[in-house]
Amino acid sequence: MDAQTHRVLLVEDNPDHAEMVMRSFREHQKGDAIHRVADGEEALDYLFRQGRYADPLSSPRPELILLDLRLPKVDGLEVLVRLKTAEGLKRIPVIILTTSESEVDLVRAYDGYANSYLVKPVDFDKFIRLMGDLGLYWLGWNHLA
Repeated sequence: MDAQTHRVLLVEDNPDHAEMVMRSFREHQKGDAIHRVADGEEALDYLFRQGRYADPLSSPRPELILLDLRLPKVDGLEVLVRLKTAEGLKRIPVIILTTSESEVDLVRAYDGYANSYLVKPVDFDKFIRLMGDLGLYWLGWNHLA
């Protein structure tokens, strides 16, 4: 993988999970710029450039979104639906990164056009390995629009 910087939006309310994702990306994908928001409402503001995220220079479009499902204010599935029905945003790959192994959540996520559904491993080493593999595929091998 080259040293190209990729913009990633992490939508995660759990600060411990967020720190593990960001630390893992820093270790595996040198040069990636991760911006974290802590709830669904803030994610929508960022993506639709509203409020404090109105300036495109300080809130550039992400190339990849890591989206938790269980979020305060606006649920992750609602964020997904709004994103995937917006003309300027629907091509951004959205990876659901959740603790939910529910078949209902899985089906709803793919019905909402999620690009991938990953369940966060409880084991720290497996979590770090998953993040490394995720970054390698989505930011290394995959061609982003």
